[in-house]
Order: sequence, then C-alpha cells, then structure tokens
Amino acid sequence: MTIILFLIDTSASMNQRTFLGTTLLDITKGAVEHFMKFRSRDPASRGDRYMLLTFEEPPANVKSGWKESHATFMHELKNLQATGLTSMGTSLKHAFDLLNVNRMQSGVDTYGTGRCPFYMEPAVIICVTDGGRLSSTIGVQNELNLPMNNPVPGNELTREPFRWDQRLFGVVLRLPASPPLDFQMPTYIPSADDAAIDLMCEVTGGRSYSISSHRMLMQCLESLVQKVQPGVVINFEKIGPDPPPINNEANKVNENGQEFDGVNKVVENADANHLDVPNGSSLTVDGKERPLTPAPSSTSWHNCKKLIYVQRSAQKGYSVGHWPIPEGFWPDLNSPTLTPRTAHPSVKFSCTPCEPQVVENLPFDKYELEPSPLTQYILERRQPGVCWQVFITNSAKYSDIGHPFGYLKASTNLTCVNLFVMPYNYPVLLSLLEELFKVHKMKPPAKWRQQFENYLKTMPVYYAGPLRRALARMGAPNLVPENLESCLSYSVISYLKKLKNQAKIEYERLVASVGTRIPQNEGIKVTSKSQTSILQRKDFNQLMQHYGGDLSSLKEQLNEYNSFTLQVMDKDVKPQSYRNAFDIPRKNLLDQIARMRANFLQPSPSGTRLLDDDQMHSIPVQQMGDYHEYLRKAPQPLREIETQPVRLHMFGNPFKVNKNLMIDEADEAMVGQPAKHKRHSESPPGSPGPRKRKPGPLPKDFPIRRPGSPAFNMQTKSKENEDRPPDTESPVPNVTVANHIEASHKLSNHVRAEMNEEPIENEIGKSGPENNNISVSPPVSIQNHKQIQVHNARLKHSVIKEVKRPGRNYEHLFSQLKNVQGSLDTKRLFIGEIIHEAARFKKRLLVDMLRQFEQSVIKLENKKQKVQIVNKPSPNR
Repeated sequence: MTIILFLIDTSASMNQRTFLGTTLLDITKGAVEHFMKFRSRDPASRGDRYMLLTFEEPPANVKSGWKESHATFMHELKNLQATGLTSMGTSLKHAFDLLNVNRMQSGVDTYGTGRCPFYMEPAVIICVTDGGRLSSTIGVQNELNLPMNNPVPGNELTREPFRWDQRLFGVVLRLPASPPLDFQMPTYIPSADDAAIDLMCEVTGGRSYSISSHRMLMQCLESLVQKVQPGVVINFEKIGPDPPPINNEANKVNENGQEFDGVNKVVENADANHLDVPNGSSLTVDGKERPLTPAPSSTSWHNCKKLIYVQRSAQKGYSVGHWPIPEGFWPDLNSPTLTPRTAHPSVKFSCTPCEPQVVENLPFDKYELEPSPLTQYILERRQPGVCWQVFITNSAKYSDIGHPFGYLKASTNLTCVNLFVMPYNYPVLLSLLEELFKVHKMKPPAKWRQQFENYLKTMPVYYAGPLRRALARMGAPNLVPENLESCLSYSVISYLKKLKNQAKIEYERLVASVGTRIPQNEGIKVTSKSQTSILQRKDFNQLMQHYGGDLSSLKEQLNEYNSFTLQVMDKDVKPQSYRNAFDIPRKNLLDQIARMRANFLQPSPSGTRLLDDDQMHSIPVQQMGDYHEYLRKAPQPLREIETQPVRLHMFGNPFKVNKNLMIDEADEAMVGQPAKHKRHSESPPGSPGPRKRKPGPLPKDFPIRRPGSPAFNMQTKSKENEDRPPDTESPVPNVTVANHIEASHKLSNHVRAEMNEEPIENEIGKSGPENNNISVSPPVSIQNHKQIQVHNARLKHSVIKEVKRPGRNYEHLFSQLKNVQGSLDTKRLFIGEIIHEAARFKKRLLVDMLRQFEQSVIKLENKKQKVQIVNKPSPNR
C-alpha cells in the first residue's frame, strides 16, 4: 500500500488570484484531482491510500486520514477554505506523526534488528503552497523549523521526524496575477531554491517544483506520478581513494557497430519529457550541448541521497526479501536501551574493484538505484563485471568500518546500477559454503566448523535467522545454533512492547479525532486596562465636581462588570432573520422590513410564509447538487389506490413481473403482494379461473344480503310443507333438524381434526326413541327472531374477545354463554363457532370445556322437551 498525503496550504495568502481569475486554492484543488486522474492509469494504484491535511490546528487539520473513504476525501477537498497562517513547520510535523503512529504499532521499522527494505510503508507527501513567508502566532519566521516534541510513542528511537520510505515533494505556486507578455516554456521544471520547503524536500529524498504556468503544473503532476515508486532512501558515501581512470571511455562502439554512450542510458530512466533531470546532468537544447555527466573534477557522486526501488512480488503482491541492512551499532544483550538511528542509513562504498561472488541456491536481494550522479559515474566506466563493496560504519564488533554486506554493480546491458544485499561479511561466508559443498560434500570436518563458528562471532546476531533459513534452503539446516535468536535485552523488548501498546492507543485517538470540530470560544472577555476603579480615579471625580454632579448618588447607580464578555458569532449557525431580529445585519434592516411586510400581507390562503423564495434558494454552490439529502427530507408520497404491475426489465418472459411471485397470468401479479393460489382442479386447464373483483370501493348498486338464521329458515320451510298435498308430505322438521345437526357434527369434527383428537358421536344424531321424539321449538315471530339475532351477534363479539384474552380464567366466558337465546340448533351453532375460534388460537383446554358445555346444553334441552311431552294433556281427555 502506497500512502499519498496531500498537505494543502490553507493560509490567507492562498486567496490570491491569478490572471485567469481563479485563486491559488482553486488551482490546488484542481491539481489534486488531476494527480489522482493521472495516478489511476497505473494498475498499482489500486492499493493507494489518499490522505488530506491542511495548515490548521489539530484536530481540524486532518480532513481525511486512515479510515476515511474516497468520497470523504473529495468532499473535504472541495470544501477547503483559505483562512489562517502559514504554519508549515508544525503542519509537516503533524503529517509525519500521522504516518508514524501506524508504523510503531505494526513494527515496520524493526528497531535493533537491522533495516529491512522489504518491510516498508512507502509514503509520498505532496505539499502545495504559495511559497510565502512562514507565519505563526508568535510572528514571521525566516527558516523552516519542525518542532521536535514527541507526541507519538517511539519517535525518540529515530533522530529525524521522518522515515527512510517517506519523501516530501513541494509544489510552489508562483502564478502571475497579470498575463505574461513574453512567456517561454522552460526545458525542465526548476526547483524552488528560495522557498523554505526546498531544503526539507532534499533532506527527505524528494525535490521541490517552482510552477509559473498552468502547463508547467500539468507537467509537474506527471513527474510526481512517476515519483510514486515503492522504495527506501539511502545515503551513499564514498570512502577510500577514487577508482583508477579508464582510457577511451567516450564514444565506445558495441558489437553491432553502433556508437554507445552510457549517459544516454541514464537519460532514458529520467522523467518523461526530460523535465526532472538530476543535478549535474545536461540536455541538448537549441542545438547546444549542455554538460550531462559530471566533469572529471566533479565530486557530486561522492555523496548521494537517492532512492532504491523495492519491487513487489507479482505472485504475492508485496515485497519479498531475505537480508537486512546492518545497524550502525553492535547489538549487546546487556544494553538496557537502544541507540537512536538516523532516518536514512549511511552506506559507505569503496571504489576498490572486486569481482561479484555468488553461490548456487544462496538467496540475495537486488535493488535498482534511482538515476543519480553516482549511477552516471558507474555507467560511464562501462565495467559490468566489476563491483564496489558497501559497508555500514560501526556494524562490526572490532572494526570501525565494519565488514561488507553487499556491493554496487552495473547491469549487464549498462542501463542501471543495482545494489546487491548479501549476508554480512559475505566474502568469508561464501568461501566457507563453497568449500562445504564442493570439497567436503556436506560433511564438514572440525576445522571447518571452527572457522564457521569464528565467522558467526563476527556476524550480528540478527543475521542468524535469515542465515538459518537460507542454509536450510541449500540443504544444510543444522549449522547455525538455535541460541542465536535474541539480540535484544529483556528491558529493551519490554520497552518496545510498551511503545507498541501506546502507539495503538494514540492511533485510535487520532482516528477518532478526525472530523471533530474545534470548540468555539464562548466569548471575548473584556478586561480593563487600569487596575483601579473608574469611580476612584481623581480625574473622574474632578470632572463630576466640575459639572456639579452628585458623586455619592452616582456611585450607587453605577455598577462595574468585571466579567463582561463579547459574544462571538458562530458561522455554522444559519441566521433566522424572520424569527430573531438580532440576526439581521444593520445594512439589511430596511430590506428585511420590506420582505416581512410582503410575507405578512400576501393574499395566500395557506397563511403567511416565514421564508421568501429568494432566501430558499440562497444555498452554497457545493450543496446545490446534493439532491439525495433533499429527497431524504421530503415527505413520503401516498401509495396508489390501485397499484399497477411494474415491468422490472424489458427482456425475457414478458409475463413474469417478479421471480418471487408464483402466478399464472400477468394481470394478476401485483408488485409487493404475496403469491396468489394456483388454479383449482375443478376448473378446466384452458379457463382463466374465477374472476376476482379489483380492490376499491363497492359500487352503489351492489346487493347486500344478510345470512338467514337456521330457526327462521326452518320456519319458512315448515310453512311451505304445510301447503303441500298430504301424499307428498314429509317430516320436514326432523329433516331440517338432522341437517343442522349434521352440519354441526361436521364443524365439530373439523375442530377435532385440528386438535388431533378422535371425533365423538353426538347423541342427537343417533337413532332412538328419544331422538325421534325431538320436535322443533315453537315458531317465533319475525320480530322476535330479529331481536334474538342481534342479541346473539353482540354476545358473540364479547365472547370472542374473552377467547382471545390470555389466561385460563373462563368463568366470565361461560357466564356469557348461558345468555345465548334461541332454539337448540341456534345455541349449538353458536357454541360450535366459539369452539372453532378457540381451536384457531390453540386453546385445547377451552375446547374441551366448551364441548362439555355443549353436551350439558343438549341434555338440558332434552329434559325440557321430555317435561313438555309429559305435561302435555291428552286429546282424549
């Protein structure tokens, strides 16, 4: 993951306007968007993390940090405002702290165990400023100073506030306010040498750009995109004498007879359009040759701070390596503290020519150097078979310069220079390994083992793990002892764990503080310049006596306000000029009175409006296109009375509206409704099924029919049977009663089936002398029948409420069932409906009680019938 951090100058000087009418801050916003567009062309940009910081005071300076999305980044970028001071030093320190707080908890720096180039978190900091004077609350500063306080845990382990994989690039905008009369595009983008940020860019391994036109700005952005490369910055320093000169270096001829110039190969690796050429280089401009290679007396290649490219593995997606770069001190198990390291390792190289050494199956790391005067000098010598050894000072125990850990070597085709990182003191180790595999055939004698142990004593302990893995890969796994693992003392390890926990807490605090507002001042306290009271001053007393005022009565009327404060207006609170008169500026009082009069006297039937049309549309430009927020606040529309089926797509089956609906016809599918039942088996397959009425109000001529009572139907049928002739007369009352009993019997059986119980035979349905003697209750009048029907309907409503009520107290329910009126058939149907309702709510105990109650009602009615038959007088008497 490559971190690209934009540090935007939001001082008031960024409000300067160019000859195109745009401010410098607007140009900065457009430059950031163009950079992201250019960067998106690279496939490696998928893992980029963009951050946005400003020159404001924390925590308001972090607009987009570790957890914010790309949408938040763009939103905060568009809403930047240029108000403040040019506090570049503190802003750069805050940017480095934001990046370093994650490094400490992840353990990327590997303090005390060597520097691993493949363990990195590359970051590119792009600072866009106008190059003005540095200002702070103290005053104007002439130099760029970074405060060296350490709010981030672990900063004391590195002397500089930045790390070796963090580079700073400064873009200094110097666009004129008037159109230039005679503008010539320079051949390359110059550095902002007089800007305060230029020296800081060189220290971190970056550079600055001085921008004087919009075309130059676009070319600068393309150059910056090419600078976004994963790698670490190393300071190369020469030790010892210069290499011997080589005759006939210039204009060599290769095997194909073509003229070769090693310098041209370097130029190919420079940025596009030759706009970012290293110092000491040259180009051909207007037919004139400018010096590109350093002159023989030039010493710029003796000391170079340049980047080495650390490429990611195509298979794994991250950098892979084997050997670290040694520390600048010898590890000591008894040391209670760690020696602070520099941000960039100082790698010494000796110009003594050596032959590159490699052993089969022994891994090594290869890193390409960024084009620099050092790479140009090596390529000019055209010696791909010669290497220069590299050292780290004080890395050995008994030597100041230390032992070599790798070498610099030109590529075979002389296009670049590579740094090969090998095991520590690799000449001794490679000779021992070659002797082991070729002479001793993996059977080392005692003398060889003694030599190998002597080598391990000259090697830093943190090389033991990589060496053990490398030897196991070569087939010699047991040569390095297991006790050579830890190179740090217990106190140092505990200290590093403590710093890691503290860094995790600080990281969570910084992440949570992003987006928080700075608390506004409650007010400006007014303090008197003089310590004495105004009533005790001599000049005031003399003045009052001169005008004849009563000083004693005046002292009683005057009160002093020691804690008087002036209220500060909050910019985020929208003024309500129609509700609060103090929100109206003084210059707008007359206009506001006219608006309020128009609102009050308007002939609108809906009443007065508190907002005018012009004020409703007076919103910031960045909020005009935010229609999602407007739709979210809008009231929800009412649903349609008759919803129409919506075609979700225009391909496939045109009759299938929704896959979740199981339908037969397209006109029956309603969006948002459950699936209809399938067609019944009685209807033929070609018929569309029963036609259903559309939802909506009933028509005016719709006939309303009420269901008749069983007793009333029985009476009407008995009257019809009386009018029939005697030969066709049949026992209609018994048949009617039997039909009602059969229907009730079916209902009770249905309820029992739901309750998984066996049906019980009704005594009324049995044949016997008692049942044959059952007769229909005496006919009642139509008016009484209606009264009974209304009474039972009200009673049924209250009884069903009792059924639905939770609990098992059914005394009130059965007391209401005793008030059922009508014949036995009416009561049985009433109780049967109550049983069905109780079974629907799965109240089995109540169902059993209702059946017992039904049997008791039947027995009671039978007894009444018997008593009536017995008490009935005989016609013969």
